[in-house]
Amino acid sequence: MTDNLTRKQRRHCMSQIKSKNTKPEIIIRKLIWKEGYRYRIGHGLIGKPDMVFPSSRVVVFIDGCFWHGCPKHCKMPLSNIKYWEQKIFGNKKRDSKINKRLRKEGWKVIRVWEHNVKNNPKKTITKITACLK
Repeated sequence: MTDNLTRKQRRHCMSQIKSKNTKPEIIIRKLIWKEGYRYRIGHGLIGKPDMVFPSSRVVVFIDGCFWHGCPKHCKMPLSNIKYWEQKIFGNKKRDSKINKRLRKEGWKVIRVWEHNVKNNPKKTITKITACLK
């Protein structure tokens, strides 16, 4: 199946996709704040974590199901399949490298799927706060 959009239209569509301050991130940030925990965003670390807890040496990434290849919810587009397979595979490989590097630097890395935030945000908060205590 071919793409129905021109390259210019596709580029515009892709540029509109948020990479930070997404709904799942905002949900978790608000709930963590209510629990009394304070965090930084990015904090100059590799991979640009969604939340950083410097005193606990904990970083949190909230991964979108599509972009990070969730085994339950990542559904590949029917057009340009080779591109998307390489893109998602590359994202997963990059995530793995980032995890290894941050752990080597003494950080505890928590990765949360977007669907976990949507389906059970309180369970996600419990997972994060358990690492902070």
